[in-house]
Amino acid sequence: MNVSIVLPAKNESAAVGITIANIRKEHPDAEIIVVNDGSSDDTAAVAAQAGAKVINHPYSKGNGAAIKTGARAATGDVIVFMDADGQHDSADIPRLLEKMAESYDLVVGARQKGSQASVGRGLANKLYNKLASYMTGHKVEDLTSGFRAVRASKFREFLYLLPNGFSYPTTSTMAFFRAGYSVSYVPIHAAQRIGKSHIRLLRDGTRFLLIIFKIGTLFSPLKLFAPIALLMFVLASGWYGYTFVTIGRFTNMSLLMYVGSVSVFLMGLISEQITALMYKDSA
Repeated sequence: MNVSIVLPAKNESAAVGITIANIRKEHPDAEIIVVNDGSSDDTAAVAAQAGAKVINHPYSKGNGAAIKTGARAATGDVIVFMDADGQHDSADIPRLLEKMAESYDLVVGARQKGSQASVGRGLANKLYNKLASYMTGHKVEDLTSGFRAVRASKFREFLYLLPNGFSYPTTSTMAFFRAGYSVSYVPIHAAQRIGKSHIRLLRDGTRFLLIIFKIGTLFSPLKLFAPIALLMFVLASGWYGYTFVTIGRFTNMSLLMYVGSVSVFLMGLISEQITALMYKDSA
C-alpha cells in the first residue's frame, strides 16, 4: 500500500526534524507531509531540511485545519496522522499498517495507562471514551488520540465535518463508526512531548465535551433525544401522581412536561431520518 504520513506542526522546530528522521528510518519510501500551521519559529525550514514536503498556512488555522490540508495533499492510499512534537513513536507505524491490512478502515493508536500528560487529562479522556461508546454503540478505547491510520478516500468523505481546532480525532472516530466503517485500536505508549503543549485543559476539555454531544446529535440523535424525552415523561408522571394525591388535580405543569416529552422524542425521530440521508453514498 502507498502510505502518506501527515504531521501538523505549529512552533515545533525543536522536535519536527527528529520526528521526520525517525520516520525515514522506518519508512524511507513514505510520503511525509508537514503542514506548518502559521509557526513563528523555524518549523518549516527544519522540516524541509529533514526531507519532508512542507505546506505552509499563512496564519494559524488550528490543528484540525492542518489535518484537512494534509489529507487533501496526500497521494497515498493510506494516511497516517501523528504529532510532530515527539510524543508518537514512528516504530508503532508498522503496527498500525499491519492492522489496516486486516481490512480495517481506521486504526487508532490507543494510549495506555501512564501515557496521559496528567491525571486530570487521563480522567477526562476516560469520560469522553465512555460517552462516545454510548453514542456510537461501540467500544471507544481512545477518542482523542491523534496517532491514527485511515483509508484516504473514506477519511476525505468527512473533511467537511472536521472542526479546525484540536478535536478532529473525536469527530472522525465517531463519523467512521456511524458510517459503518471498520475501526480498530492498537495499544501504544505516548512519550512526553518536546516543547510546550498548545492544548488548554479547561478550554479544550469543555470544547471536546460539547463536540461529543454535537456529533452525537449529528450521528446518533436518538441516543440523546430519547433519554431526555423519557426523563421528561417520568417527571411529568411523577408530578401528576403527586398533585393527584395531594390536591386531586391534573396540573398545567404535568401537561407541559408530557407535551415536551412527546415533542423531544419526535424531534429525535426526525433528526435520525435526516442523519440517515448523510450516509446514503457510504452505503
